[in-house]
Amino acid sequence: MIPWLVGRPAFPPVDRALADPNGLLAAGGELSPSWLLEAYRHGIFPWFSEGEPILWWSPDPRLVLLPAEIRISRSLRKRLRRGEFEIRLDTAFARVVAACAAPRRSGSGTWITGGIQSAYRAMHELGHAHSVECWQDGELVGGLYGVAVGRVFFGESMFAHVTDASKAALAHLARLLALRDYAVIDCQMTTAHLQSMGAREIPRTLFAEGLARWTREGPPPEKWTSDALASLSWD
Repeated sequence: MIPWLVGRPAFPPVDRALADPNGLLAAGGELSPSWLLEAYRHGIFPWFSEGEPILWWSPDPRLVLLPAEIRISRSLRKRLRRGEFEIRLDTAFARVVAACAAPRRSGSGTWITGGIQSAYRAMHELGHAHSVECWQDGELVGGLYGVAVGRVFFGESMFAHVTDASKAALAHLARLLALRDYAVIDCQMTTAHLQSMGAREIPRTLFAEGLARWTREGPPPEKWTSDALASLSWD
């Protein structure tokens, strides 16, 4: 059994999460900024489908990407050098979240419910949640969004309407965070796609220990500006 959360944002220790399903920790609570920020500081995130209660997770192991370890394929690097994509920050956050919530080709449903979208739009307005957007010929063709707390970026979801669009967004994010001395990008769940770009699994205990330091360091919350990308090079 998992606990039902009410009142103030207080979560059980992550080592109490279930092994099956991997990482399920608690249910209930709210999607307000105070609840979400408290969750992220402890390596916990919401993940549930429409019609379900809010479910909170902390899987073990945890997939993370160290910004300096981003792996960029030769073909993607060529596209970045040619400037095939224009990357922007925080100019179309709601559109990125909505695109991530759209049905996939597999026909599977989405966990990015209307409530989730509203919650992260509120986080964006407070300077906690950010979008990295990939544009081509004036059209939004890919991107990702997530939450920055201290020196950690917690990735939530990404989408691509053309080849390499989400990879280009992630490559720019990693390079930018490396310049800003971020410690880690949290990828949450293990996927071959993210592993191919340099992400690796670490024990949940190690991740939680790092968060105790990293989330208390770094810059205060603020919206990001696209001119921060001007110094990035793909040589």
